[in-house]
Amino acid sequence: MKPDAFASTERGIVQRDPTGFWAFHPNPLPRHFDLPSDLAKLLDEATGAVHRLGGVGRLIPNPHLLIGPHLVLEAVLSSRIEGTKTDVGELLRFEAGQTFDPAGANDAREVQNYVSALEHGIKRVKDGFPVSTRLLRDMHRILLSDVRGQHRLPGELRDSPVWIGGASLEDAVFVPPPRDVMRSALDDFESFLHEDELPLLVQLALAHYQFEVIHPFLDGNGRIGRLLIPLMLTLRGALPQPLLYLSAFFEQHRAEYYDHLLVTSQTGDLIPWIQFFLRGVRDQARDAEERTVRIVELQTDLRRELLDEGRSNSVVRLAESLFARPIVTAAQVEKLLDVTRPTAHAAIAVLEDRGDLVEITGRGRGKVYEASAILKAVYGPIDLGDDSR
Repeated sequence: MKPDAFASTERGIVQRDPTGFWAFHPNPLPRHFDLPSDLAKLLDEATGAVHRLGGVGRLIPNPHLLIGPHLVLEAVLSSRIEGTKTDVGELLRFEAGQTFDPAGANDAREVQNYVSALEHGIKRVKDGFPVSTRLLRDMHRILLSDVRGQHRLPGELRDSPVWIGGASLEDAVFVPPPRDVMRSALDDFESFLHEDELPLLVQLALAHYQFEVIHPFLDGNGRIGRLLIPLMLTLRGALPQPLLYLSAFFEQHRAEYYDHLLVTSQTGDLIPWIQFFLRGVRDQARDAEERTVRIVELQTDLRRELLDEGRSNSVVRLAESLFARPIVTAAQVEKLLDVTRPTAHAAIAVLEDRGDLVEITGRGRGKVYEASAILKAVYGPIDLGDDSR
Protein backbone atom coordinates (compact mmCIF):
# COMPACT_ATOMS: atom_id res chain seq x y z
CA MET A 1 0.00 0.00 0.00
CA LYS A 2 1.36 3.40 -1.03
CA PRO A 3 0.81 6.11 1.61
CA ASP A 4 1.49 8.87 -0.91
CA ALA A 5 -1.63 7.86 -2.85
CA PHE A 6 -3.76 9.06 0.07
CA ALA A 7 -3.29 12.80 -0.31
CA SER A 8 -6.12 13.79 2.05
CA THR A 9 -6.68 12.98 5.72
CA GLU A 10 -10.37 13.93 5.54
CA ARG A 11 -11.61 10.33 5.55
CA GLY A 12 -8.74 8.88 7.55
CA ILE A 13 -4.98 8.54 7.79
CA VAL A 14 -2.51 5.93 6.62
CA GLN A 15 -0.28 4.66 9.42
CA ARG A 16 2.35 1.99 9.71
CA ASP A 17 1.37 -0.92 11.94
CA PRO A 18 3.90 -2.04 14.58
CA THR A 19 4.37 -5.21 12.52
CA GLY A 20 5.50 -3.08 9.58
CA PHE A 21 2.60 -2.78 7.11
CA TRP A 22 0.73 0.38 6.17
CA ALA A 23 -3.03 0.51 6.82
CA PHE A 24 -5.87 3.00 6.51
CA HIS A 25 -7.29 4.26 9.82
CA PRO A 26 -10.76 5.69 9.06
CA ASN A 27 -12.12 8.81 10.71
CA PRO A 28 -15.64 8.81 12.16
CA LEU A 29 -18.34 9.44 9.59
CA PRO A 30 -19.63 13.03 9.27
CA ARG A 31 -22.97 13.69 10.93
CA HIS A 32 -23.69 16.84 8.95
CA PHE A 33 -23.23 17.29 5.25
CA ASP A 34 -23.96 20.19 2.89
CA LEU A 35 -25.11 18.93 -0.49
CA PRO A 36 -24.40 21.00 -3.61
CA SER A 37 -27.47 21.93 -5.62
CA ASP A 38 -26.94 19.33 -8.37
CA LEU A 39 -26.58 16.59 -5.76
CA ALA A 40 -29.68 17.83 -3.90
CA LYS A 41 -31.62 17.47 -7.16
CA LEU A 42 -30.36 13.92 -7.62
CA LEU A 43 -31.26 13.14 -4.00
CA ASP A 44 -34.82 14.35 -4.67
CA GLU A 45 -35.04 12.14 -7.75
CA ALA A 46 -33.72 9.09 -5.90
CA THR A 47 -35.94 9.69 -2.88
CA GLY A 48 -38.98 10.13 -5.11
CA ALA A 49 -38.20 6.89 -6.94
CA VAL A 50 -37.94 5.02 -3.62
CA HIS A 51 -41.24 6.50 -2.43
CA ARG A 52 -43.00 5.45 -5.65
CA LEU A 53 -41.61 1.94 -5.29
CA GLY A 54 -42.79 1.89 -1.68
CA GLY A 55 -46.24 2.98 -2.79
CA VAL A 56 -46.44 0.16 -5.33
CA GLY A 57 -45.20 -2.27 -2.70
CA ARG A 58 -47.96 -1.25 -0.30
CA LEU A 59 -50.68 -1.73 -2.91
CA ILE A 60 -49.82 -5.18 -4.21
CA PRO A 61 -52.24 -7.85 -2.97
CA ASN A 62 -49.67 -10.46 -1.91
CA PRO A 63 -46.26 -8.84 -1.38
CA HIS A 64 -44.66 -12.03 -0.10
CA LEU A 65 -44.99 -13.67 -3.51
CA LEU A 66 -43.21 -10.72 -5.11
CA ILE A 67 -40.27 -10.36 -2.73
CA GLY A 68 -38.73 -13.59 -4.02
CA PRO A 69 -37.91 -12.41 -7.56
CA HIS A 70 -36.27 -9.21 -6.32
CA LEU A 71 -34.27 -11.09 -3.69
CA VAL A 72 -33.13 -13.85 -6.04
CA LEU A 73 -31.95 -11.32 -8.61
CA GLU A 74 -30.05 -9.39 -5.94
CA ALA A 75 -28.43 -12.54 -4.57
CA VAL A 76 -27.24 -13.62 -8.01
CA LEU A 77 -25.85 -10.22 -8.99
CA SER A 78 -24.25 -9.39 -5.63
CA SER A 79 -22.52 -12.77 -5.61
CA ARG A 80 -21.47 -12.30 -9.24
CA ILE A 81 -19.60 -9.13 -8.26
CA GLU A 82 -17.49 -11.37 -6.03
CA GLY A 83 -16.80 -13.83 -8.86
CA THR A 84 -19.61 -16.37 -8.42
CA LYS A 85 -20.94 -17.48 -11.81
CA THR A 86 -24.40 -18.80 -10.96
CA ASP A 87 -27.25 -17.22 -12.93
CA VAL A 88 -30.91 -17.03 -11.96
CA GLY A 89 -31.94 -20.16 -13.85
CA GLU A 90 -29.11 -22.20 -12.36
CA LEU A 91 -29.98 -21.11 -8.83
CA LEU A 92 -33.64 -22.02 -9.26
CA ARG A 93 -32.77 -25.38 -10.82
CA PHE A 94 -30.35 -26.06 -7.95
CA GLU A 95 -33.10 -25.32 -5.44
CA ALA A 96 -35.35 -27.69 -7.38
CA GLY A 97 -32.81 -30.47 -6.85
CA GLN A 98 -30.99 -30.60 -10.18
CA THR A 99 -27.41 -31.78 -9.81
CA PHE A 100 -24.40 -29.66 -10.74
CA ASP A 101 -20.68 -30.23 -10.86
CA PRO A 102 -19.00 -29.44 -7.50
CA ALA A 103 -17.95 -25.93 -8.53
CA GLY A 104 -21.40 -25.08 -9.87
CA ALA A 105 -23.12 -26.50 -6.80
CA ASN A 106 -20.88 -24.47 -4.52
CA ASP A 107 -21.59 -21.29 -6.47
CA ALA A 108 -25.33 -21.93 -6.26
CA ARG A 109 -25.08 -22.65 -2.54
CA GLU A 110 -23.27 -19.33 -1.99
CA VAL A 111 -26.09 -17.47 -3.71
CA GLN A 112 -28.66 -19.47 -1.74
CA ASN A 113 -26.88 -18.45 1.48
CA TYR A 114 -27.14 -14.81 0.44
CA VAL A 115 -30.91 -15.15 0.22
CA SER A 116 -31.03 -16.85 3.64
CA ALA A 117 -28.81 -14.18 5.22
CA LEU A 118 -31.05 -11.32 4.09
CA GLU A 119 -34.24 -13.17 5.04
CA HIS A 120 -32.76 -13.68 8.51
CA GLY A 121 -31.82 -10.00 8.78
CA ILE A 122 -35.23 -8.76 7.66
CA LYS A 123 -37.02 -11.07 10.09
CA ARG A 124 -34.85 -9.96 13.01
CA VAL A 125 -35.30 -6.29 12.18
CA LYS A 126 -39.09 -6.68 11.90
CA ASP A 127 -39.05 -8.44 15.28
CA GLY A 128 -37.44 -5.34 16.78
CA PHE A 129 -33.78 -6.37 16.80
CA PRO A 130 -31.52 -3.39 16.02
CA VAL A 131 -29.21 -3.25 13.02
CA SER A 132 -25.93 -3.85 14.78
CA THR A 133 -22.56 -5.53 14.52
CA ARG A 134 -24.14 -8.54 16.22
CA LEU A 135 -26.84 -8.82 13.55
CA LEU A 136 -24.30 -8.42 10.74
CA ARG A 137 -22.21 -11.16 12.32
CA ASP A 138 -25.25 -13.45 12.40
CA MET A 139 -25.91 -12.74 8.73
CA HIS A 140 -22.24 -13.32 7.92
CA ARG A 141 -22.38 -16.71 9.64
CA ILE A 142 -25.29 -17.72 7.39
CA LEU A 143 -23.61 -16.28 4.30
CA LEU A 144 -20.46 -18.38 4.67
CA SER A 145 -22.05 -21.54 6.02
CA ASP A 146 -20.89 -24.72 4.19
CA VAL A 147 -19.33 -22.87 1.25
CA ARG A 148 -15.84 -21.84 0.21
CA GLY A 149 -15.57 -19.17 2.91
CA GLN A 150 -16.51 -21.53 5.74
CA HIS A 151 -12.89 -21.56 6.94
CA ARG A 152 -12.78 -17.76 6.95
CA LEU A 153 -14.31 -17.41 10.44
CA PRO A 154 -18.05 -17.16 9.60
CA GLY A 155 -19.75 -14.77 11.99
CA GLU A 156 -16.48 -13.67 13.60
CA LEU A 157 -14.71 -10.34 13.32
CA ARG A 158 -11.24 -10.70 11.91
CA ASP A 159 -8.18 -10.78 14.16
CA SER A 160 -5.67 -10.62 11.32
CA PRO A 161 -5.08 -8.05 8.57
CA VAL A 162 -6.69 -8.23 5.15
CA TRP A 163 -5.86 -6.38 1.94
CA ILE A 164 -7.53 -5.41 -1.31
CA GLY A 165 -5.67 -5.69 -4.61
CA GLY A 166 -2.14 -6.99 -4.94
CA ALA A 167 -0.67 -10.25 -3.71
CA SER A 168 0.37 -9.17 -0.20
CA LEU A 169 0.16 -6.42 2.40
CA GLU A 170 3.23 -4.81 0.88
CA ASP A 171 1.89 -4.35 -2.66
CA ALA A 172 -1.81 -4.05 -1.78
CA VAL A 173 -3.88 -1.23 -3.26
CA PHE A 174 -5.76 -0.79 0.03
CA VAL A 175 -5.29 -2.20 3.54
CA PRO A 176 -8.23 -1.81 5.96
CA PRO A 177 -7.54 -0.86 9.58
CA PRO A 178 -5.84 -3.28 11.99
CA ARG A 179 -7.94 -5.10 14.57
CA ASP A 180 -8.09 -2.55 17.42
CA VAL A 181 -8.75 0.39 15.10
CA MET A 182 -11.31 -1.71 13.22
CA ARG A 183 -13.29 -2.41 16.39
CA SER A 184 -13.33 1.26 17.37
CA ALA A 185 -14.48 2.21 13.86
CA LEU A 186 -17.24 -0.41 14.06
CA ASP A 187 -18.53 1.18 17.28
CA ASP A 188 -18.84 4.55 15.53
CA PHE A 189 -20.36 2.85 12.47
CA GLU A 190 -23.06 1.20 14.60
CA SER A 191 -23.87 4.49 16.33
CA PHE A 192 -24.09 6.19 12.93
CA LEU A 193 -26.71 3.68 11.74
CA HIS A 194 -29.00 4.62 14.62
CA GLU A 195 -28.86 8.37 13.99
CA ASP A 196 -31.10 10.34 11.64
CA GLU A 197 -29.49 13.74 11.14
CA LEU A 198 -28.78 13.05 7.46
CA PRO A 199 -31.20 12.21 4.65
CA LEU A 200 -31.61 8.44 4.69
CA LEU A 201 -30.12 7.80 1.25
CA VAL A 202 -27.07 9.95 1.99
CA GLN A 203 -26.68 8.11 5.29
CA LEU A 204 -26.79 4.77 3.45
CA ALA A 205 -24.20 5.96 0.92
CA LEU A 206 -21.83 6.92 3.74
CA ALA A 207 -22.55 3.74 5.69
CA HIS A 208 -21.83 1.51 2.71
CA TYR A 209 -18.56 3.29 2.01
CA GLN A 210 -17.47 3.10 5.64
CA PHE A 211 -18.31 -0.58 6.00
CA GLU A 212 -16.19 -1.39 2.95
CA VAL A 213 -13.32 0.65 4.42
CA ILE A 214 -13.55 -1.09 7.80
CA HIS A 215 -13.75 -4.54 6.18
CA PRO A 216 -14.48 -6.33 9.49
CA PHE A 217 -14.55 -9.90 8.13
CA LEU A 218 -11.97 -12.06 6.42
CA ASP A 219 -14.40 -12.72 3.57
CA GLY A 220 -17.87 -11.67 2.45
CA ASN A 221 -17.56 -7.96 3.32
CA GLY A 222 -18.91 -6.75 -0.02
CA ARG A 223 -22.00 -8.92 0.15
CA ILE A 224 -22.77 -7.98 3.76
CA GLY A 225 -22.25 -4.31 2.91
CA ARG A 226 -24.73 -4.58 0.06
CA LEU A 227 -27.23 -6.50 2.21
CA LEU A 228 -27.20 -3.59 4.64
CA ILE A 229 -28.91 -1.33 2.08
CA PRO A 230 -32.32 -3.11 1.76
CA LEU A 231 -32.15 -3.94 5.46
CA MET A 232 -31.94 -0.26 6.44
CA LEU A 233 -34.54 0.84 3.88
CA THR A 234 -37.01 -1.65 5.36
CA LEU A 235 -36.12 -0.83 8.96
CA ARG A 236 -36.57 2.91 8.44
CA GLY A 237 -39.93 2.45 6.70
CA ALA A 238 -38.82 3.77 3.30
CA LEU A 239 -40.04 0.47 1.84
CA PRO A 240 -42.66 -1.93 3.21
CA GLN A 241 -40.69 -4.93 1.97
CA PRO A 242 -37.11 -5.42 0.71
CA LEU A 243 -37.81 -4.50 -2.92
CA LEU A 244 -34.78 -2.34 -3.76
CA TYR A 245 -31.29 -3.69 -4.38
CA LEU A 246 -28.25 -2.01 -5.90
CA SER A 247 -26.17 -4.97 -7.02
CA ALA A 248 -27.50 -4.80 -10.59
CA PHE A 249 -26.19 -1.23 -10.80
CA PHE A 250 -22.90 -2.06 -9.07
CA GLU A 251 -22.41 -5.10 -11.32
CA GLN A 252 -23.10 -3.06 -14.45
CA HIS A 253 -20.61 -0.38 -13.29
CA ARG A 254 -18.25 -2.66 -11.38
CA ALA A 255 -14.98 -0.84 -12.15
CA GLU A 256 -16.54 2.53 -11.33
CA TYR A 257 -17.98 1.11 -8.10
CA TYR A 258 -14.59 -0.04 -6.82
CA ASP A 259 -12.82 3.08 -8.07
CA HIS A 260 -15.21 5.37 -6.22
CA LEU A 261 -14.69 3.53 -2.94
CA LEU A 262 -10.91 3.76 -3.23
CA VAL A 263 -10.73 7.33 -4.52
CA THR A 264 -13.01 8.56 -1.74
CA SER A 265 -10.44 7.37 0.81
CA GLN A 266 -7.55 8.81 -1.19
CA THR A 267 -9.01 12.27 -1.85
CA GLY A 268 -11.43 12.65 1.05
CA ASP A 269 -14.12 13.87 -1.35
CA LEU A 270 -17.44 12.14 -0.65
CA ILE A 271 -19.42 13.91 -3.37
CA PRO A 272 -18.55 11.66 -6.37
CA TRP A 273 -19.31 8.51 -4.36
CA ILE A 274 -22.62 9.87 -3.04
CA GLN A 275 -23.56 10.94 -6.56
CA PHE A 276 -22.79 7.48 -7.90
CA PHE A 277 -24.75 5.82 -5.08
CA LEU A 278 -27.80 8.05 -5.53
CA ARG A 279 -27.78 7.45 -9.27
CA GLY A 280 -27.86 3.73 -8.51
CA VAL A 281 -30.75 4.11 -6.07
CA ARG A 282 -32.75 6.18 -8.53
CA ASP A 283 -32.19 3.84 -11.48
CA GLN A 284 -32.76 0.62 -9.55
CA ALA A 285 -35.86 1.94 -7.78
CA ARG A 286 -37.35 2.80 -11.16
CA ASP A 287 -36.44 -0.64 -12.50
CA ALA A 288 -37.90 -2.35 -9.42
CA GLU A 289 -41.12 -0.36 -9.76
CA GLU A 290 -41.51 -1.35 -13.40
CA ARG A 291 -40.62 -4.97 -12.60
CA THR A 292 -43.12 -5.10 -9.74
CA VAL A 293 -45.93 -3.65 -11.86
CA ARG A 294 -45.11 -6.09 -14.66
CA ILE A 295 -45.18 -9.06 -12.29
CA VAL A 296 -48.52 -8.01 -10.77
CA GLU A 297 -50.11 -7.49 -14.20
CA LEU A 298 -48.90 -10.86 -15.50
CA GLN A 299 -50.00 -12.61 -12.35
CA THR A 300 -53.44 -10.98 -12.50
CA ASP A 301 -53.90 -11.86 -16.18
CA LEU A 302 -52.92 -15.49 -15.64
CA ARG A 303 -55.22 -15.80 -12.64
CA ARG A 304 -58.13 -14.35 -14.64
CA GLU A 305 -57.54 -16.78 -17.50
CA LEU A 306 -57.49 -19.79 -15.17
CA LEU A 307 -60.63 -18.68 -13.33
CA ASP A 308 -62.44 -18.08 -16.63
CA GLU A 309 -61.48 -21.64 -17.63
CA GLY A 310 -62.93 -22.96 -14.37
CA ARG A 311 -59.63 -24.34 -13.11
CA SER A 312 -59.32 -25.68 -9.58
CA ASN A 313 -58.03 -23.67 -6.65
CA SER A 314 -54.82 -25.72 -6.55
CA VAL A 315 -54.07 -24.86 -10.20
CA VAL A 316 -54.67 -21.14 -9.59
CA ARG A 317 -52.50 -21.13 -6.48
CA LEU A 318 -49.71 -22.99 -8.26
CA ALA A 319 -49.79 -20.53 -11.16
CA GLU A 320 -49.53 -17.58 -8.78
CA SER A 321 -46.66 -19.17 -6.87
CA LEU A 322 -44.65 -19.61 -10.07
CA PHE A 323 -43.92 -15.89 -10.03
CA ALA A 324 -41.91 -16.43 -6.86
CA ARG A 325 -40.57 -19.88 -7.83
CA PRO A 326 -40.68 -20.44 -11.62
CA ILE A 327 -38.85 -23.79 -11.47
CA VAL A 328 -40.49 -26.51 -9.35
CA THR A 329 -40.80 -30.21 -8.68
CA ALA A 330 -43.92 -32.13 -7.69
CA ALA A 331 -42.53 -32.50 -4.16
CA GLN A 332 -42.10 -28.73 -3.88
CA VAL A 333 -45.61 -28.10 -5.18
CA GLU A 334 -47.02 -30.62 -2.70
CA LYS A 335 -45.36 -28.79 0.18
CA LEU A 336 -46.01 -25.30 -1.17
CA LEU A 337 -49.75 -25.83 -1.64
CA ASP A 338 -50.12 -28.23 1.28
CA VAL A 339 -51.86 -30.81 -0.93
CA THR A 340 -51.43 -34.49 -1.68
CA ARG A 341 -48.91 -35.68 -4.26
CA PRO A 342 -51.66 -36.67 -6.77
CA THR A 343 -53.19 -33.19 -6.45
CA ALA A 344 -49.79 -31.62 -7.02
CA HIS A 345 -49.23 -33.75 -10.13
CA ALA A 346 -52.70 -32.89 -11.40
CA ALA A 347 -52.09 -29.14 -11.00
CA ILE A 348 -48.76 -29.42 -12.78
CA ALA A 349 -50.36 -31.40 -15.60
CA VAL A 350 -52.94 -28.67 -16.21
CA LEU A 351 -50.30 -25.96 -16.49
CA GLU A 352 -48.13 -28.24 -18.59
CA ASP A 353 -51.00 -28.81 -21.02
CA ARG A 354 -51.52 -25.04 -21.23
CA GLY A 355 -47.84 -24.49 -21.95
CA ASP A 356 -47.24 -22.56 -18.73
CA LEU A 357 -44.89 -25.29 -17.46
CA VAL A 358 -42.33 -27.36 -19.39
CA GLU A 359 -40.49 -30.42 -18.06
CA ILE A 360 -36.76 -29.72 -18.48
CA THR A 361 -34.93 -32.89 -17.40
CA GLY A 362 -36.32 -35.50 -19.80
CA ARG A 363 -36.24 -38.00 -16.94
CA GLY A 364 -38.94 -40.46 -16.04
CA ARG A 365 -38.54 -39.71 -12.34
CA GLY A 366 -37.40 -36.65 -10.44
CA LYS A 367 -38.88 -34.34 -13.03
CA VAL A 368 -38.30 -30.58 -12.88
CA TYR A 369 -40.73 -28.10 -14.42
CA GLU A 370 -39.92 -24.62 -15.65
CA ALA A 371 -42.27 -21.71 -16.30
CA SER A 372 -40.07 -20.28 -19.06
CA ALA A 373 -42.29 -17.36 -20.05
CA ILE A 374 -42.70 -16.28 -16.43
CA LEU A 375 -38.97 -16.70 -15.80
CA LYS A 376 -38.12 -14.36 -18.67
CA ALA A 377 -40.85 -11.87 -17.84
CA VAL A 378 -39.98 -11.65 -14.16
CA TYR A 379 -36.20 -11.51 -14.47
CA GLY A 380 -35.86 -9.66 -17.77
CA PRO A 381 -34.59 -7.42 -19.18
CA ILE A 382 -31.60 -8.20 -16.93
CA ASP A 383 -29.91 -11.15 -18.63
CA LEU A 384 -30.33 -14.49 -16.89
CA GLY A 385 -27.07 -16.03 -17.90
CA ASP A 386 -23.85 -16.14 -19.82
CA ASP A 387 -24.06 -12.93 -21.87
CA SER A 388 -23.95 -10.76 -18.74
CA ARG A 389 -20.77 -12.29 -17.37
